Amino acid sequence: MNNLNTEVKNAVLSADNEAQYDESAKRLLGQKYILAYILVNTIDEFRGTTPEEIVPLIEGTPYISSIPLEAGLTNQFKDQTFNSNARIIGLNNENIDKNEGIVRFDIVFYVRMTDGLSQIIINVEAQKDEPTQYDIINRAIFYVSRLISSQKERDFKGINYNDIKRVYSIWVCMNMNENSMCHIHLTKDDLLGNHNWNGNLDLFNIIMIGLSNELPENNNIYELHRLLCALFSQNLTSNEKLEILNTEYNIPIEETFRKDVNTMCNLSQGIKEAGIAEGKNEIIINMYNNDFTLEQIVKATGKSIEEIKQIISSNK
Repeated sequence: MNNLNTEVKNAVLSADNEAQYDESAKRLLGQKYILAYILVNTIDEFRGTTPEEIVPLIEGTPYISSIPLEAGLTNQFKDQTFNSNARIIGLNNENIDKNEGIVRFDIVFYVRMTDGLSQIIINVEAQKDEPTQYDIINRAIFYVSRLISSQKERDFKGINYNDIKRVYSIWVCMNMNENSMCHIHLTKDDLLGNHNWNGNLDLFNIIMIGLSNELPENNNIYELHRLLCALFSQNLTSNEKLEILNTEYNIPIEETFRKDVNTMCNLSQGIKEAGIAEGKNEIIINMYNNDFTLEQIVKATGKSIEEIKQIISSNK
């Protein structure tokens, strides 16, 4: 029973570490300077500007893990109170017990264009890898569609469809084979004639950003990828990350930002150690199943006979 309790406890702690890691990653990605670098490198109208110029254009406090995707709930998010702090803080949901299990956007915010008048809606999603249970583009299309349809009676009234705001859903996918980025958007193909149908094809935008595990070199081509790879790297220490962010990208390192980086590094190390331990346990079970003696397993793994007996017993 003790071995079973230990296994359950370790599983819960591991899951909790991963959940906390995900939240830490969202908080770091939700820093206004990080978002500004993403916008400068992905949206045509912002190219050629500096992140320092974009930060003031991000309206109030973008929402982290607080805006539901479900119909009838997404369109309420602009009614909540904005706050202009440099750190982006997710708002508490008053009915979180009723909404348990609801899928939420990672980060959502409004940004003004450089003309100071028009606005666009930005959604940023962080993925540890490309999912295998479904095609990620399909999910991205669903997200951007929800952000467009949820504007009715919030950003536009009745049939005033010309007031729909442009939407960008930006996906940051880690642990990819290579660094990549693409823009998925609407196009018009004339099948017969060439009538000029009125409308804005720029309303719908998906940006896919793939991050490899290798930290890319410091140049203009990989400016955004180097920033994000450094931010989420499991191989760099917190000091190494902060050094790159501060010296190469001139990102102000406030105390809360430093704490978030340290927290994520610690959680990352904990997850890595848990994975190593799990791998060792599998080796021990395989050796035992293949008739290795306890003494041979001790020599191969460095664990004590008592530890090995506990692992074998819990597996049974």
